[in-house]
Amino acid sequence: MLEAYLRQKREQQEILLMTHIVLGYPDFDTSLRLVESMVEAGVELMELQIPFSEPIADGPVILHANQLALQGGSTVARCFEFAAEVARRFPIPFLFMSYYNVLFKHGTAAFVSRMAKANLKGAIVPDLPPEEAQEYLTAMAGSALDPIFIYSPNTKPERLASLGSHSRGFVYCVARKGVTGTHTAFSDELSLYLSRARAATQLPLAVGFGVQNRADVDFLRGKADIAVVGSETIRILDQQGLAAVKPFLQSLR
Repeated sequence: MLEAYLRQKREQQEILLMTHIVLGYPDFDTSLRLVESMVEAGVELMELQIPFSEPIADGPVILHANQLALQGGSTVARCFEFAAEVARRFPIPFLFMSYYNVLFKHGTAAFVSRMAKANLKGAIVPDLPPEEAQEYLTAMAGSALDPIFIYSPNTKPERLASLGSHSRGFVYCVARKGVTGTHTAFSDELSLYLSRARAATQLPLAVGFGVQNRADVDFLRGKADIAVVGSETIRILDQQGLAAVKPFLQSLR
């Protein structure tokens, strides 16, 4: 299970790294080479985002990547093929990240079954609350896959506990209000929020939205288990090219 894997890796690293790519951006060949670079850099797990036309949790960098991936012909079927390939080739867990409309359109139970056949380990569906997710949760449990739910700084303590009780593998902590890719203040306020999150669940905590450099990752040591790097990696890819991604990720630890 994903939780056991993360706990074992945490015995070796003070903080783990999870990266995020948009499948098919800028094309699937580059996506494959990007995964290879990230694995070589030592990341412990990876989110594979299925492009969607209205990615409501994503800021301009990932939104742009979604739009261009869709324009370039990225489809759900091609994303499944890609996911199965990387899960077969590389020795880290891969998760799908997408929005509920994608699951609903393809049939939630059928979608989850295809995830299991592709050897994915879990999924993050930001716009699907557990109260409306019974079919999804049942299918995920039946396929031994982990549903990852999301905490935010405004989440009340009782809601933190409820979300944590439905999560498996880990809980994703959004570092601030708003969307991905903009500035996050790594401050005492964030520390207090992560303390509340830690008190609400026994699962490992991943923190994303605004992790951009080594100082941000260092701030999270002892407060979280996983630092999530998404928009900044896409910026590096866009501005400096694929060759710059591996050294950037290595510099974070």
